[in-house]
Amino acid sequence: MEPEFIREKYIDKVKPYIGKSLIKVLTGQRRVGKTIILKQILNVIKNQDNNSNTIYINKEHNDFKHIKTAEDLFQYVKSKLSESNTNYVFIDEIQEIDEFEIALRQLLVENIDLYCTGSNANMLSGDLATHLSGRYIEFHINSLSYSEFLQIHKLQNNNNTLNKYIRYGGLPYLIHLPFSDEIIYGYLKSIFNTIILKDIVSRYNIRDIDFLERLVEYLSDNLGSYVSSKKIADFLKAQRESLSVNTVMNYLKYLSNSFFINKVQRLDIIGKKRFEINDKYFFTDLGLKHAIIPYTGSHIGNVFENLVYNQLIFEDYKVYIGKHQNREIDFVAQKGNETKYIQVAYQLPNEKVREREFGNLLKIEDNYEKIVISADEFAEDYKGIKHINIRQYLANKS
Repeated sequence: MEPEFIREKYIDKVKPYIGKSLIKVLTGQRRVGKTIILKQILNVIKNQDNNSNTIYINKEHNDFKHIKTAEDLFQYVKSKLSESNTNYVFIDEIQEIDEFEIALRQLLVENIDLYCTGSNANMLSGDLATHLSGRYIEFHINSLSYSEFLQIHKLQNNNNTLNKYIRYGGLPYLIHLPFSDEIIYGYLKSIFNTIILKDIVSRYNIRDIDFLERLVEYLSDNLGSYVSSKKIADFLKAQRESLSVNTVMNYLKYLSNSFFINKVQRLDIIGKKRFEINDKYFFTDLGLKHAIIPYTGSHIGNVFENLVYNQLIFEDYKVYIGKHQNREIDFVAQKGNETKYIQVAYQLPNEKVREREFGNLLKIEDNYEKIVISADEFAEDYKGIKHINIRQYLANKS
């Protein structure tokens, strides 16, 4: 990533916690830019505190391979501490250190300002939560939003650019590569292999790697569709696999924990009840998806859903699939006291389609914002419901 491109959204989130006795944890899929943001935070601190003593550890560099355990980490940091200056410690990919949470607890007692990154959600639900409950704050890092993609690549917002974003995704390192399928997908496949091998196979002792890859293909083929135990069982039969449905559900959890996919639950809009079955899964980065399953332009409506979902997550919404009586609402997005209902379609070519997409929203009897998003260049509001072109929707967000 070019050094002058600052992801201010994340820097601004972290700034109020600088100097506070909370561990700042940056989470997200590998290569979404956590390391760059960590270094940008380090630079902010250096500019604020000329006498700061900053200690930076990157577990993906050979220089730090000797730090394997909590005790190794604690002793290394202790050896670098200053007695006269404020100490700031930055640890990149901390999940690579055994029992790292024990060292963090020890270092927190030493009055050190701690920052770390991790590429596995389990470190928050399990490792950190057990030992440091209430003593850390998470900042989830996403791959580049479309508006960031436009900025970093210095591109105009047009259909050709949106197609590039869909095909190649938003991993920041793409700024260093030409827009070529062979080159970019070669890079993305290497990232996919790292996620599979380091964050899933190694961590959870997975043996059936081939099936894990076929499961990713299944999710790609069923993008925007409900994933249920029965569908998975039928998929297993077709694959002549003997794995139990429970095992497959665990594999889905592992893919989610690595931030490769996101599970989206269903929500009954009237009763506010969450359903425990028939979730949907969306890909954190479409480029990685298309590196494994080539993009053909088919199922573009489902791809649009994935784009809108990722944008809502980037904007810090909690997102559900809506159920209203016997109708489906693509997304129910909630943040604080705010709620919005969103329908996503490729195009609305005639009145029948318009009535279907807008009609589901019109039947919701509350005053929350309702939006239809599509590729139509001339998007017109319909009976008080907003209609927004998808490029404009994505580009006007920061």
